[in-house]
Amino acid sequence: MTSTDGNVEIATFGNGCFWCTEAIFQRVEGVEKVVSGYTGGAVKNPTYKEVCTGLTGHAEAIQITFDPRKISFTELLEIFWQTHDPTTLNRQGADVGTQYRSAIFYHNETQKKLAEEYKQKLNAAGAFDKPIVTEITQAVVFYTAENYHQNYYNLNGKAPYCSYVIEPKLEKFEKVFSKKLKR
Repeated sequence: MTSTDGNVEIATFGNGCFWCTEAIFQRVEGVEKVVSGYTGGAVKNPTYKEVCTGLTGHAEAIQITFDPRKISFTELLEIFWQTHDPTTLNRQGADVGTQYRSAIFYHNETQKKLAEEYKQKLNAAGAFDKPIVTEITQAVVFYTAENYHQNYYNLNGKAPYCSYVIEPKLEKFEKVFSKKLKR
């Protein structure tokens, strides 16, 4: 953590493969830490293999530690909504299953209210061709994924999945959110 006075907050998002979403949020100014993991299910201490079956109820998710003096929860929501497809139920691109669902796991009533209001505004404005199916659920236990999932893109950028799937998402993200990037 880089914050010296402990003034940090936590946000937890499920928006598809955590390798992609971790890489995006790691580049955001004010984000101090991003951890890939599993949440929202019934199985204690699930493994990646178990979560991939779709039977644990967990979503692949990221837990973001951020400094609200540098980036607000609302700004994180903006990035969340624009960097995945929140209209596909249990799917992101070629990744299919409940573990890839679009979800916001709120940590307090303010986060819940902001997430619900943002979702309503996007639906009312017709921002997407279909209704948003993102679930907004109270945060529960977050299980950190296995070590090889952490910092995945930064450590494996030359791997085919990174080159073909993550890199184009990052390029688009960096163009759209250039003012929010770490310097």
